[in-house]
Amino acid sequence: MAKLTRRQALKTLAGSSLIPAATALPFGLLLEQALAEEKTQRTFLYGVASGDPTQSSVVLWTRLNDESVKGRSERVRWELATDPGFENVLQKGKVKSQRDSDFSVKVLVEDLEPGQTYYYRFEADDVYSEPGRTKTLPVGHLEKLGIALASCSNYPFGYFNAYDAMADDEQIDFVIHLGDYIYEYGTDSYGGETGKQLGRDHFPSHETVTLEDYRLRHAQYKSDLGSRRLHAAHPIIVIWDDHESANNPYVDGAQNHQPDEGDWDQRRADSLQAYYEWMPIRDPAKPEARMALWRHFEFGDLATLTTLETRHTGRSKQIEYDDYLDGIQSREDRDAFVSEVLGDPSRTMLSDNMTQFLERSLKDSVQKKVPWRLIGNQIPMARTHVPVVSESFMGSLSIPDNAYLQKHVKTFQKLGQWDLPIYTDTWDGYPVARERFYDSCADSGATDLLVLTGDSHAYWFNQLHRADKTPMGFEIGTTGITSPGDFESFAGDQAKTLDAMMAQKNAEILWTDNVSKGYVRLDVNPEQVAVNYVAVTNILSPEYEVVTRRQYQVTRNGATLNAKRSL
Repeated sequence: MAKLTRRQALKTLAGSSLIPAATALPFGLLLEQALAEEKTQRTFLYGVASGDPTQSSVVLWTRLNDESVKGRSERVRWELATDPGFENVLQKGKVKSQRDSDFSVKVLVEDLEPGQTYYYRFEADDVYSEPGRTKTLPVGHLEKLGIALASCSNYPFGYFNAYDAMADDEQIDFVIHLGDYIYEYGTDSYGGETGKQLGRDHFPSHETVTLEDYRLRHAQYKSDLGSRRLHAAHPIIVIWDDHESANNPYVDGAQNHQPDEGDWDQRRADSLQAYYEWMPIRDPAKPEARMALWRHFEFGDLATLTTLETRHTGRSKQIEYDDYLDGIQSREDRDAFVSEVLGDPSRTMLSDNMTQFLERSLKDSVQKKVPWRLIGNQIPMARTHVPVVSESFMGSLSIPDNAYLQKHVKTFQKLGQWDLPIYTDTWDGYPVARERFYDSCADSGATDLLVLTGDSHAYWFNQLHRADKTPMGFEIGTTGITSPGDFESFAGDQAKTLDAMMAQKNAEILWTDNVSKGYVRLDVNPEQVAVNYVAVTNILSPEYEVVTRRQYQVTRNGATLNAKRSL
């Protein structure tokens, strides 16, 4: 007989009549029971969520189904308790869902105790939402902390099984979502073919451009059952990357925004408004401050987290290889491109305000002698150049009959020929800005960073260095929830070979996996951080298993971090 997963066991119990009274049930079973209730599903189609925790407060979120709202404001009740059965309710209240916020409901619950687990739920027209579980940040001495990293959840590419697995991972205290929570593409673009096969077409079917488009896209993603279970189970800290607005945005535009799609500033404002409406985060005092999404979190005396904003407030336009690669015909051409184009000192990544915030946050962390300094970062930071790939190996690749992939492979080969970075929209495309970032960290006394990275649809464990080879810590990259990695289209052995070639080529890359889907869990204690690369075996159906692909242990030697593989 096949072994039941934890969730399958909970679902079986939830449908059984041989269970105790609801008040005696654990959270997981109550969640499964609620998700099986037709009224709950119909009224609270998008679930519940919590996030932006502090030591004394947390944001709670829900949104009524359109069929329940019917275009009018509704009073929604909320409760927060110390137990999953809501026998000991600490706070409760009413809030109105408003048309101008797309009828989303957000509650900032304050006056809470630090480091405590709480349970919450919403109610409308005598229908209760599923219960949610949340937690405040701890103060004082902390012996252990579990943090999960997520990134790149593209609805058409598959089921959000990694979210589902995270919901069942009881070692997780907080989830950090590092961006690409939604994707802006239409069904005729990235992921469209897979979406048709799985019955997971993007909605709306066209590319998201207007405020209503972005609202509908967020609604679709929130309706996924894996998403509902994740948000109900754990509080989340979010930063965006590019696809929450459009592919590769910068201060004045975006690669995936064309003149016939209207004004870019308006499109960006609409995308960010929808993001704030649909995510459990605090609203800024003024709407024009929405782009400045950088924050600092303290996890007792054990760790701090400073999140970056690298897309809308400080980024110069990225360099496109299509504009330069054909013109590189010699080593001299290559060196000039690296020093004068990529290395143009006027090109920036972080705004001045972001940099000042980073420096203050890190100085405070160092002064408090906190052992672990985490940086929430959207895009890969390590130097990642393409290896030279032989003609015979390239000829052996099983390249699908796809014009985009075939072009990508040819570009990959050229980049290897000239020892160039695989991408120019990452920190590799802004090498001077990367050095400035390292300078800011070093000036703050922080050369022991754990940089947490999304974006690339791949697992990474990288060691970071300044240009003069001074160590700056390690980069921990999480793969996509569903978005495909660079080498995923190739056969398994070929993909593994390319992964190994990338690591062999680059001194900063200790390991990478461009195929697996899943998340990373950091198990933090005062002596070490265990980095667990947790994968799901399938995303093409809701059936999957969970495996740990690799594990590293990071320890400290004075101001320097060391690492070794443990699995």
